[in-house]
Amino acid sequence: MATAEYHRAPTGFNLVPPPGWDVIPLHTGTDDAMDRIVRKAVAQLPVGFPKDDIPQARLKLAQEMKKVVRRARAKGGMTLYVPTERLHGVALPVSIVASEPIEPRVTPDRGPEAVLLALAAETPGAEIRELDDTGALRSERDVPADAAQGIDVAHRRVEYFVPIPDSDPDGYITFSFSALIAPGSDPAFYDTLVELFDAVMSTFRWSYA
Repeated sequence: MATAEYHRAPTGFNLVPPPGWDVIPLHTGTDDAMDRIVRKAVAQLPVGFPKDDIPQARLKLAQEMKKVVRRARAKGGMTLYVPTERLHGVALPVSIVASEPIEPRVTPDRGPEAVLLALAAETPGAEIRELDDTGALRSERDVPADAAQGIDVAHRRVEYFVPIPDSDPDGYITFSFSALIAPGSDPAFYDTLVELFDAVMSTFRWSYA
């Protein structure tokens, strides 16, 4: 007699950030993670950096870190991934935010696949990709600076909208990548950063308790 296959919703996920990145939980342990990252950044100050200027540098780093965390929380973020080491001497102006389970803007009664197809139809440049046997919607766009909208600097944004398997009701999480665009910079540099994010997302796996 065949046994019915048992399905259950995952309790979380695993994502492998690139070397030189750190993870900031946004519910508990946030302050400890920020302190650790600031200490690491201060330890990486150039040789010959004036000792008298270190307290001010530490304060500025802490303020910038708090600003990034506030923005991530405002988006419903539950986990923030940031680079804490320079790449070939360059500080990468990027971040990844994993956001809380949400309800989609469109809610047809035909399940997650129909939701993804509906969103893909209304989102320019969107495509459906697979993450750990789960269909996910990927979108990419350049967001211009807009003071009225609180966007101080233009940035490249890539998002993955991922259904949570076997969740009831249907739940979805998002992974949002943001790279600040400096005026006059080479677009190819940002293409490379996007490829890095896509590589990170290829490590995505659901976890089960």
